[in-house]
Amino acid sequence: MTPPERFFCADAARARDDAFAGTAPYGSVWVLIEYRSSWPANGFDGVALDPETKALVFSAARASRARVLLIRRHGRRRPEGSGRWAVLRHDGSGVLRQQWGVWHRDQDLVRIVAALDSPGEPGRSPVVLVCAHGMHDACCAVRGRPVGAALSARWPDRVWECTHVGGDRFAANVVVVPDGVYYGNLDARSAVAVVEEHLADRIRADHLRGYTTLHPPQQAAVAAVIGRYGPAGRHDYTATATVLGKDGWHVRVSSRGPHVREYDVEVWGRRTPPHRLTCRGPANSSAPVYEVTSIRDR
Repeated sequence: MTPPERFFCADAARARDDAFAGTAPYGSVWVLIEYRSSWPANGFDGVALDPETKALVFSAARASRARVLLIRRHGRRRPEGSGRWAVLRHDGSGVLRQQWGVWHRDQDLVRIVAALDSPGEPGRSPVVLVCAHGMHDACCAVRGRPVGAALSARWPDRVWECTHVGGDRFAANVVVVPDGVYYGNLDARSAVAVVEEHLADRIRADHLRGYTTLHPPQQAAVAAVIGRYGPAGRHDYTATATVLGKDGWHVRVSSRGPHVREYDVEVWGRRTPPHRLTCRGPANSSAPVYEVTSIRDR
């Protein structure tokens, strides 16, 4: 008897042509912890760290609405030497801040608690995260690790592999922090091009899942404006007004600079028919989709 063909959620999502604009999880603070041992399926929650230290970090991160991710360099599983940790934030004014430290013992990670209460330093280079969390979802490893290899070869000091960032079916996923920009459906070649453009402050819509500082309908609206009018800097557009009506969301997108332009974007939300959305989850479920139905230049 022929065994059933193995299911890969990213292959299925591409076959369905799943929409990914508006799928970036909301948030503006990230905690990164270098962890070279195997990553459990539930990431930081499952690592074997000192329980008191772990509880303090988890509580502080939750209070700051920060996402905790384990990180490692591609292809480097050295058990020796100190690890690094970081707190990165995109503050309300749009300033990007980072604070980095090292840890030798589990208890050293308590310094993250104080870092979450401090503003951090501006002006540091952004960090490029590639989800390669195979224990969470097979596609994250199958598609993420080749992307991690390609990006690490180009930017070895900026790129880290990381645990689950959300949206397994859009693997390979890349997140630039603290910019707060999610990209999906990448391969090794497209990832290098996307990150190169991002670092030059030219964001394109092709692989853009969204900005984490915006809510899903706003993410979809900004992505649609970029798609129509061309690449833009991270802070060239902002959602200045969002109203939910009977026919969906009405999002006002404004440009920044000496010549301000405004666009009225209509966004319709719906849910997909039930599908198997992840490799590990056998149950079918539906997902929200945000479709832009019109863009009007004011």
